[in-house]
Order: sequence, then C-alpha cells, then structure tokens
Amino acid sequence: MRPNVAIIGAGFGGLCMAIRLERAGIHSYTIFEKGPGVGGTWRDNTYPGAGCDIPSHLYSFSFERYASWTRRYPGQPEILDYLQMCADKYGLRPRIRLNTEVTAAAFDESLGKWRVRTAAGEQLFDVVVSGVGQLNRPRLPDIPGMSSFGGAAFHSARWDHSQDLTGRRVAVIGNGSSAAQLIPRVAEVAGHVDVFQRTPNWVIPKPDAVFGETARTAFRHVPFLQRGYREWVYRYAEGALYRALAGGWSAGLLRRRALEHLRDQVPDPELRARLTPGYPVGCKRVIIDSGFYPALTRADVDLVTEPITRIVPAGVETATGLREADVIVYATGFRSTDFLAPIDITGRQGRRLGEEWKDGAEAYLGIAVPHFPNLFLLYGPNTNLGHNSIVFMIECQVGYIMRCLPYLARRGPMEVRPEAMEAWRRSLDRAMDSMVWGAGCTSWYKNAAGRVTNNWPAPTTVYRRITRAPRPAAFRFAR
Repeated sequence: MRPNVAIIGAGFGGLCMAIRLERAGIHSYTIFEKGPGVGGTWRDNTYPGAGCDIPSHLYSFSFERYASWTRRYPGQPEILDYLQMCADKYGLRPRIRLNTEVTAAAFDESLGKWRVRTAAGEQLFDVVVSGVGQLNRPRLPDIPGMSSFGGAAFHSARWDHSQDLTGRRVAVIGNGSSAAQLIPRVAEVAGHVDVFQRTPNWVIPKPDAVFGETARTAFRHVPFLQRGYREWVYRYAEGALYRALAGGWSAGLLRRRALEHLRDQVPDPELRARLTPGYPVGCKRVIIDSGFYPALTRADVDLVTEPITRIVPAGVETATGLREADVIVYATGFRSTDFLAPIDITGRQGRRLGEEWKDGAEAYLGIAVPHFPNLFLLYGPNTNLGHNSIVFMIECQVGYIMRCLPYLARRGPMEVRPEAMEAWRRSLDRAMDSMVWGAGCTSWYKNAAGRVTNNWPAPTTVYRRITRAPRPAAFRFAR
C-alpha cells in the first residue's frame, strides 16, 4: 500500500519528508503551505542581517551537501536559495499547495484516515506529518497602549520593507538572537536607536569567514573535504557546546569566553554591568554574534533597562520618562511552546490535541502522541537544540517516520501507547535534571508553568540511536 500523506509546512522539515518519500517511490503526498513560497522561517524572516548561527555545511541536508555556501555562517537569502534549490531538484513543487493553510485535521475512526481541512475544502489522508516547526508564530508583548502608537510598528519576523529607517528614531523591544542581528544594521542608517532590554543575554563571538572561489571549488570537487569539515563542526558542537549545557567541563570555558568578549567589545564598565547576565551561561539561548556589542556602544544607540510602562502615540514610556520613536520593532521572539496551534487537531474518541497539551506539549520521541494514530511530528516537543543543527534532528525524525510506513501497510493505523509515553516522560525528566535550562531564568524553551517543552536534553548521537527504528511494542495497531 502506498500511503497518502499530508505534510503541513514547506520548511526544512516538510521538504525533507517529501524528498524521502520521493526517493522511496512514494508520490502520493501533498505539502500544504500557508505562505506564498517554500522556506518556512527562512522565508518569513527577512529583517536586516537575518542569518543562522549554525555553520552552513552542517545546516543542510546530509543527502544534499551544498558546496556553494559563500560564508561559514549563512545568511537568510542563501538558506532560502538552498531550500528552493532542493524543492526544484527533487521535483516537489507540483505537490506543494501554496497559500493554503491547514485549519483542522480530524481522525475518522470508521475509515482509519485523517480528514484534513483547508479553506479549499476537506481531503482524506492516511498519514499526517506536521512540519510547522517551533518558530513560526510571532509573539508580541503585552504592553499597555500598543495600538495607540502613532508611527509604524511591526514584528521582526514580519519586517515592513516599505519603511525607510534612514534618519529615523527606532525603538527595538527585545534583545535576543534576532535583535542582535538586526540592531547593527538598523543603527547604520537610523538617526537614533533605543534598545529595550529586559534581561541580558550571554554573547560569544561569531567566527564568520568568507568561502572564496578556491574554497568552494575544493568543496565541490573533493567530496571527502566537505564531509570531513562537516563532521568536524558536528563533533565540536557535540563535544564542547553540549557539555557546557549539561554543566560539564566546557561550561566554565564558555562563560569565560563570553565575559572576555564582553570586556573586549564594551569598554564602559557601567554598560558592561548592564549587559552581564545573572544566570548560568546556556540557561537562555546563547547569542553568537560579533556585531551586537559594538552597535550598543555607538553614540546614537541607547540601551534601556528600565521596565516599559506603556506605549503612547509618541513612543515608549518607562519609569524615567518618554523615549520618542518613529518606528517600533518588536524583536520579541515566537510562540514557541504552542507547537501545532492554531490548527485544530482531533484524534480518537474526539480527543483534542490542544486539550491534551494544556499542561505542556509532549510527544514520544518528539514524534508521536497517544490517541492520535498516524500523526507524526517533525521538530516536535523536546527536539530543539541549543548546540547543534536542528536539520540533523529532522533527518532522524523523517527516517523514523519512513520506517513506520511499512507497519501501517501491514498492521493498520498505529498510535503510541500511553505507557510508552509515560516511560518516555520519565526518561526526559531524569535527563532534564542535569541540564542548565532549569537554572532560574525565563526563556522560550519553557512554557508558562516553567516546564522545558522544547529542548532535547542529551547528545544528538543518543537521539539518532533511539530513532533508528520504531519499537512495535511501543505502539497500538488497528487494522
């Protein structure tokens, strides 16, 4: 039996799933993409300076190594070009339905199939694979008076390119990874920039480099060179960066590197004090950037650490007074713990996924959920990384799903057993105890109750091993 597969999202996850289906000779799939093109978050985030903090040769599919990266750390346009190239090379575009948002999916127990609903109507599928990711729905802050602002205001992930910032007063609310990338670019053209910081972040330098024509030619014609470089980057991330997050030997080294970077780039001791975090390095996402601190030392940039009281037509008010602004940029991240929201997912016996996850999203291996047969998640709960490439995790998940498909053909719809989910939950909790994310900071890794729902608490080699093949005993089948 060739399953009919619905794939939600045309980012890294959705495209990877479709490519693996194509390579297996399975062409009965549809990719539903709510936006106007492929690329997911790399299509949406077009703010100045947008890029990735994972080296380019690792931030790509292992089966589609790309020798033409021009930089060690790729920018948004180059990543988007790569994903568009993949869609073209593997012939995916005829099966992608752009500008088609999935609003609901319900499992029909009488048919053993999913009813997937969009504005265009309803279709039946054997399998639903969610590739919507964790960073796709912008989160706006809850600040009184936001609607009263008299100028232009937008989220960094919905950048308004019609706004010319030249000579204007710009307020940037937020100081995470996106803010660190866009602030230096905005400061170059704006008349004045106010950066509103609630909590400082640990920042380490970004050792970026340009790959010239000679290097690209070598990567292209000497395959083992590219494989070796990719493997070296991967091993470094596993051996050093992961150990820092787990409180290992490199935690102190990473902290010293961040403090040295701060001291080297911020000579003013008062500003340096306001930029020094009071929590362990890694508790929040570590920013990898070499241009953020120099931008904050500019005479036309102010770091504002007083809490915002409200937004008024003329700008942003704090306890010390009004900061006038012509434009407000909300660099306030994403609703990362909502996962599949706002899609209405209904499983067996009328169970709604939103209700099942009211205390926090969870999934077996980050892939499957009890009572939701033949629903598989890519980049699901507890599969995000703070040290390595999420593309690696996605490939593990896609491989696992592909190895589930023969079971569907032989034994019917499969859903993970509650007892397997419970055992998985306990193992995650034990592993989380050794990680730095619970060390008293707020971050997008946690839900409102403080539970870490996003991150993977072990080496990626462990995840690769446990997703190598499904355990039939962990699932219930219904022909």
